[in-house]
Amino acid sequence: MAKDISKAYGSNIVFAGINLAIDKGSRVVILGYNGAGKTTTLRILAGEETADTGEVQYGHGCKIGYFAQEHDTLDLDSTVLENLQHVAPNLDDTQARSMLGSFLFSGDDAMKPARVLSGGEKTRLALATLVTSKANVLLLDEPTNNLDPASRDEILKAIAKYEGAIVLVTHDEGAVQALQPERVLLMPDGDEDLWNDEYLDLVAEE
Repeated sequence: MAKDISKAYGSNIVFAGINLAIDKGSRVVILGYNGAGKTTTLRILAGEETADTGEVQYGHGCKIGYFAQEHDTLDLDSTVLENLQHVAPNLDDTQARSMLGSFLFSGDDAMKPARVLSGGEKTRLALATLVTSKANVLLLDEPTNNLDPASRDEILKAIAKYEGAIVLVTHDEGAVQALQPERVLLMPDGDEDLWNDEYLDLVAEE
């Protein structure tokens, strides 16, 4: 739960007085023009950045999984397989490779160091680690950016199937449709509304 959070950089107030409650299994999309504070809001919810005012409270058993556009959640010196095993040590080799296969990493791909992956491959790996981890709240910042069509399809399937809560920032109408959001948070004003498909027009326009 975010209570009355605000953020400014110097004299530039990005947003003020934002309130958001994420219940178990919630599906929320954050919309707003570039610079309206969408990524900053996600980073504050993830604990990666501190709000200037207000607070974020985490419920009992809440485990956040944060997908950053810069893929800074990956261990670039580890292999694709090792990155997955870091977040899910309970998976045996076969189970881990099966999960990687569903994100289009097959055979020898699993042994590549993350450092040599393309941007699209890093996106797929970062999302595979999030979905496989025990996270029950995913904070996703533009997860379908720069993906080829096959990779994007797999990511959309993963979003649609995920059973935990998701807060999504995206310019991709297909990602919003896969999410089937219940609510929308409009930045920078912080107005919250029930989702309806008229908001789809705002997604690509931002």
